[in-house]
Amino acid sequence: MTEEKRPEQRPESPPGTKRWKCVCAYDGAPFGGWQSQPGGNAIQDVIEARLAQIFSAPVRTHASGRTDAGVHARGQVFHFEAAWRHGADRLQAALRSALPAAIQIRSVRAVSREFHARFSATGKIYVYHLHLGDTDPFTRPYSWSVFKPLDFAAMEEAAAGLRGRNDFKAFSALNGAEMPDTVRDLRRLEIARRGARVRITAEADGFLYKMVRSLVGALVTVGEGKLTPASVREMLVSRERRPLVQTAPPQGLFLEKVFYR
Repeated sequence: MTEEKRPEQRPESPPGTKRWKCVCAYDGAPFGGWQSQPGGNAIQDVIEARLAQIFSAPVRTHASGRTDAGVHARGQVFHFEAAWRHGADRLQAALRSALPAAIQIRSVRAVSREFHARFSATGKIYVYHLHLGDTDPFTRPYSWSVFKPLDFAAMEEAAAGLRGRNDFKAFSALNGAEMPDTVRDLRRLEIARRGARVRITAEADGFLYKMVRSLVGALVTVGEGKLTPASVREMLVSRERRPLVQTAPPQGLFLEKVFYR
């Protein structure tokens, strides 16, 4: 995984250019993730293609972060720069008019040139949906069906041991010789159950690659009795992933909200 670099110098822009902050929601199932791909089947590709139609020129977007193939969003944030003579409402209408139904532009507004969708973010909330037992056809695409009984008391204990400022290297899918900073402040890791529906909420100042899916996988593994809360805490401290820990499938994960100052 490569990280987007903050530009050292801002190139000159045409007169009237503004920076636009957009919030979008999407069903990730039809796409290969957020980040642009050679085949053009990424959410970024679809949005940039629509922007190119509007402005008759290529327009580059910058998002708060990347979501993997199959992961959904209710509050993904991206920005771009373009000269637009009309108001934000008309830009929103123009942008959403030809997008597929799986992508919704929830808001558009002009912001300071200092704003950056990724570098200005101070935190994010992800929500993961589990379903105990088989699901109906309308729930299955947006949750992970777990057929084994879960020990929720053990899962709560394991979640408590993961919260706080820690090194989460063991809960990422990062690889390669050069490892970025893997310390994150996990402010919330909460489990809520209502009948067969289970909602796991994770809030942090930032997340590593596949970190939320790894945390959920670890909690489910504890719930199934394959790991103890103490062993999950030991994994966190050791910074070494256990083979038993599974990565939760993507369809249950939603990027819920991105926070800014």
